[in-house]
Amino acid sequence: MYAYLKGTLEEVTEDNIVIEVGGIGYNVKVSTTTADLLPGFGNEVKIYTYTLVREDALSLYGFLTRDDLEIFKKLITVNGIGPKGGLAILSVMSADALRFAIMAGDAKSIAKAPGVGAKTAERVILDLRDKISLEDTLKILASEADTRNTKAGAGAEGAALDNVMKKEAIEALVALGYSASDATAAVKKVEINEKTTVESILKLALKYMF
Repeated sequence: MYAYLKGTLEEVTEDNIVIEVGGIGYNVKVSTTTADLLPGFGNEVKIYTYTLVREDALSLYGFLTRDDLEIFKKLITVNGIGPKGGLAILSVMSADALRFAIMAGDAKSIAKAPGVGAKTAERVILDLRDKISLEDTLKILASEADTRNTKAGAGAEGAALDNVMKKEAIEALVALGYSASDATAAVKKVEINEKTTVESILKLALKYMF
């Protein structure tokens, strides 16, 4: 129903915020992580929303990025993970960290979310493993590279090159026998500059493997 809300932040609690848009205050349920990252009262905020319509209620769930919204929408397709469970998981780990946990089969990290037991966490991994791919994570890396290069004044060409080198490094590590999750997490830690090569990324990433 609503793609996003853009207005003035009026109230913030642990799991709910109020955004005033055109004189109307909207209650939006959020994760504790989102609540912690919001600006102060009276500031403008843009929240991407998911609308849940039931016979007795209409609820809005809000996220600071489209990526968080998309991973939330995947989470609530899992049997036993409703909107409340989805927010609980995103309160203890970022969308990025959740992807890594799913790829690595790390149910313990997911089960740290309040109300999410070990069996439910394993179900999340089982149901979403085929929906969370290495390509998804590479897109995140590309987006982060775009942001860094834009801030540094570099063009899209530099961002694309960064992503190609990271992709090749991750694929090389996977070919060496490392998991896609471990390889991606290690490569992500490597700082990229104008002198960086695929070989240097590999050398540095391998240091993070141990």
